[in-house]
Amino acid sequence: MAYQIRVEQQVRDFIESIGMEHRREVKRALAQLQTERGDIQTLGDDLEGFSRLRAGPYRILFRYCPGKKIECVYLNRRALVYEVFEREIIEKLRGDA
Repeated sequence: MAYQIRVEQQVRDFIESIGMEHRREVKRALAQLQTERGDIQTLGDDLEGFSRLRAGPYRILFRYCPGKKIECVYLNRRALVYEVFEREIIEKLRGDA
């Protein structure tokens, strides 16, 4: 049984901001994620509970949710994705955002 994929607004907005070739690559990776295919890696340390999906030069951060659901929460270039996402999550947890 395939997972139901939920894509957060930041991910949708980022997809719309990139070129057509990369947009197709990201959408193809998201489609494969429904059956847990693709270059997936579980994250640790401060990002424990999240996983990442590689889509060319981009990384999609996601988490598994109850009921065979996957929530895609953040997308950015590989060089930025972890640092920026971690900072945003910490700010939200502190109530700074």
